[in-house]
Amino acid sequence: MKIIGNLLWWLFGGLEAAIGYFTGSLAMALTIVGIPVAIQTFKIGLLCLWPFGAEVRDTGTTLGCLYLPLNILWIIFGGLWACIVHLFFGSLLFITILGIPFAKQHFKMAGLSLAPFGKDVILIL
Repeated sequence: MKIIGNLLWWLFGGLEAAIGYFTGSLAMALTIVGIPVAIQTFKIGLLCLWPFGAEVRDTGTTLGCLYLPLNILWIIFGGLWACIVHLFFGSLLFITILGIPFAKQHFKMAGLSLAPFGKDVILIL
């Protein structure tokens, strides 16, 4: 069922969104300062590429004092808009019965795109 869900996700815009996140990640990685942001954008792109069968978990590392300021900067410079977009599309999909599983994936991505520092994407194949 995960494979069918992911294929439908790719067909109806998930692949284009993942390519967009990966392109943004590559652009940020070209600058030395943007490498931490590129890693987080890559995580969101990975989740956007394979949302069914993926989990978002806390990293559990001891760098907790750095996560808060980095997440605040992330929210200011675009994370809030990405979260709003995922919440908007998730709300639209949640109206229909067939769109509820896809809405759940958008809500999962909204949580990650709001504050990605300190979280990992785990793919369960």
